[in-house]
Amino acid sequence: MRNALIVGGGIGGLTAAAALAQSGWRVAVAERAPSLEPVGAAIGIAPNALRALDVLGLGDAVRDLAALRDVPEAGMRRPDGAWLARTDGAAMLKRFGDPVAVLPRADLVRILTDALDAAGVTVRTGTAVTALADPGGPDAPAAVTTEDGARLDAELLVAADGVHSRLRAALWPDHPGPAPVGTVAWRALLPAPAAGTSYGETWGPRRLFGIVPLADGRVYVYATADAAEEHLGPAKLFAGWHAPVPELAEALETGLDESSGRTLRNEILEAGTPLPALHRGRTAVLGDAAHAMRPNMGQGGCMAIEDALVLAHEVGGDTAADPEAVPAALAGYTAARLPRTTRVVRSSRRAAALSAHPLGGLLAAAGARLAPSAAYRQMDAVLKWQPPQAG
Repeated sequence: MRNALIVGGGIGGLTAAAALAQSGWRVAVAERAPSLEPVGAAIGIAPNALRALDVLGLGDAVRDLAALRDVPEAGMRRPDGAWLARTDGAAMLKRFGDPVAVLPRADLVRILTDALDAAGVTVRTGTAVTALADPGGPDAPAAVTTEDGARLDAELLVAADGVHSRLRAALWPDHPGPAPVGTVAWRALLPAPAAGTSYGETWGPRRLFGIVPLADGRVYVYATADAAEEHLGPAKLFAGWHAPVPELAEALETGLDESSGRTLRNEILEAGTPLPALHRGRTAVLGDAAHAMRPNMGQGGCMAIEDALVLAHEVGGDTAADPEAVPAALAGYTAARLPRTTRVVRSSRRAAALSAHPLGGLLAAAGARLAPSAAYRQMDAVLKWQPPQAG
């Protein structure tokens, strides 16, 4: 059995660890944080990613912890509360086989870490990988060095170290990498507001506010605005919008001031220029390290999960027992993933542009009224993806 080292213990890295362990690899994960406590509030697992998790035997655990049924009114609204379009959960279920499963990131991490424990995967927290020593050719292992000077070698190295990936920068030093898009986002898990709350997104010019119910009774709240207006704060930016948006925006702002860090704030980055490949030698990159995208299609984490499944498929079986086969197998990973992830990055950019346009909500609603299934058809190429069987 050959050794795989995954750098990064986020959703993509943990999924890759589970998939590779099932594909015949001895797996270790190196995570710089002192624990695997996730950075993030909640995550939406779309039907495409749920199918990938089904291959690993984990999809139903996600469905069980997500709020998938009996959701009251949902859809897209204007700041004054008028409906622009309503979602049809039954139609989505019929077309794609699943709705989007939304659950706290902590719950998804727990599902994944339980799977890693069962598979005997070694997880090394507090292990900061600082440099790529060698990407690994056919005759040599890949290697990294850690903050304390240790060298870690493996027949397969996976860079899942996030949007600011040091390993990606070392593999392609001339690549521009992800860049700010001029948008700031706030996210939090909050107590549910009054009964009768309508769920979904509210679109205003260059601002967006989302409210999603969770199975535990809380709501996942997210908001975006121009970075140039961040100084106003969520409470002012969303004042005067329909209830309960102002109440929840106040809670977001309060959470920014608390030492608990209840509200997460980040500037959105995008990999506008695709990487030339998603591998080099024995090193593969996945998730945000490979293709950071805007959140408007809810596919960032889903693409990382897909990456993990496809990577395990390409390097599984006989490749797991033959170190010389790894570089060629990783070329198959690039061929399978780079075109798809590049398309999803671009589609997410277009979705962001539509939501930010002063007439974006009206245009989207007009399209939905003219052809109620049009929005779902546009998502076919993303949500109908079928995973290879890992192994």
